[in-house]
Amino acid sequence: MRATLDLAAVGAMDAADPLRAMRDRFILPEGVIYLDGNSLGAAAPAVFDELRKAATQEWAQDLIRAWNTAGWFDMPVALGDQLGRLIGAAAGQTVVCDTTSINIYKVLHAALGMRPDRSVIVAEGDSFPTDLYMAEGVASTRPGTVLRLEGVDAPTIEDLIDERVAVILVNHVNYKSGKLRDMAALTCKAHQVGALIVWDLCHTAGALPVELDSANADFAIGCSYKYLNGGPGAPAFIYAAERHHDKVQQPLSGWWGHARPFAFEQGYAAGSGIRRFLCGTQPVLSMRALKGALDMWDDVDMAAVRKKSIALTDLFIQLVEARCGAYGLELESPRDGKQRGSQVSFLHPNGYQVMRALVERGVIGDFRAPSTIRFGFTPLYVGYADVWRAVEVLEDILRTGAWQDARFAVKTAVT
Repeated sequence: MRATLDLAAVGAMDAADPLRAMRDRFILPEGVIYLDGNSLGAAAPAVFDELRKAATQEWAQDLIRAWNTAGWFDMPVALGDQLGRLIGAAAGQTVVCDTTSINIYKVLHAALGMRPDRSVIVAEGDSFPTDLYMAEGVASTRPGTVLRLEGVDAPTIEDLIDERVAVILVNHVNYKSGKLRDMAALTCKAHQVGALIVWDLCHTAGALPVELDSANADFAIGCSYKYLNGGPGAPAFIYAAERHHDKVQQPLSGWWGHARPFAFEQGYAAGSGIRRFLCGTQPVLSMRALKGALDMWDDVDMAAVRKKSIALTDLFIQLVEARCGAYGLELESPRDGKQRGSQVSFLHPNGYQVMRALVERGVIGDFRAPSTIRFGFTPLYVGYADVWRAVEVLEDILRTGAWQDARFAVKTAVT
């Protein structure tokens, strides 16, 4: 990155962007610079088209016949294979279903069941809270199970891995700092002591290339409403390596996971393959919305996505430090683009007020307690000029002290 940049140079970067045409596939409000795609992705007409078709044609006209004629019943697996391409998973190993929290519960139980002589779950102390809450919940149902936390019980997660560990639950990208883990190396470390590993891909899927199969991962979970743009509350997903399918048992034995769901048998018999992770009836309209979002990825090169992601975040760090460095900001994310996801976080003692002031001015990022202001860069619709303008607004808010307005001190939800 050149030491000196101007708006013309940034405009040239946009003109040379191989992903620039993707921006036209999204609805972005006039006057808004959206840097919160790591919380909720932008809307797309393709998603609305799928919703309209599912609601007005399939549901309204075909009624219950649509379970067969529109392929509703098979959508979890079909969408799983489609999503699997983006996370390096061969067909038959990914299923779209339920929520991230529910899927964590299912996968942790399954992993513990595969290591019955072990009683330790390892996780990160600074993990996204739902991961820790669900791990606590799983441990509470299995007497003697212990939860070890990185940053609490030892400095690093590697220090916690030994022959007593059954499963490790770890985020590929830290939700707050954006730090990226080495998937292959940590997976290898887990396997050396016979432990299983679950990768949380919530801040990874759709943001950078993932190679679950190549890394020899055991399990993964994630959501589809962030970088995948599936819409608020879009279904989550589970990946399970094919080598584990015959050994997996998960506790939420709903009828969709039954080997013969329409036999209406009294006893439960687990289905085959990845369908074992299904539970109850899935939300068809949300599934169809996700299909519209995933269809847009069919002609997207993930290597180009990653290259632009690093360039966008590098540019943002460079401009913020050059223009706002005197106003109390401290970089929280890794400086090396290869070591972070598609987000940049800065610490500021008045981060909440600063972010509220930014949102009021049309630059939408988010705040994470106690002092993190976080900016997510979705390469499909964020441009280099967006980065330039966002930093201009941030500089003005900090230079003028606009964030000190009493309105911004009132605790309300920050998007």
